[in-house]
Amino acid sequence: MTEKKAADTETARKAPARKKTASRKEAQKSGKKVRVTLVRGLIGTRESHRATVRGLGLRRINHTVELEDTPSVRGMINKVSYLLKCEA
Repeated sequence: MTEKKAADTETARKAPARKKTASRKEAQKSGKKVRVTLVRGLIGTRESHRATVRGLGLRRINHTVELEDTPSVRGMINKVSYLLKCEA
């Protein structure tokens, strides 16, 4: 192994840790919840959007779920916001 490759692997191992935003544990501690309701049907939507709605736990129109307020859930809500109604 050459010195350059060895140096590259060393720097890859010592990559700085990412700064975390509100994690799942922090959301559980704070007790923040988001109430999400499916208000539009899934017929004619993209397959990835249907999968996202299923991932949020929504099954049918007017079905409401209460979820933890985490960045991943916020991203999913943002992706399919045209199908949902959200309450804090």
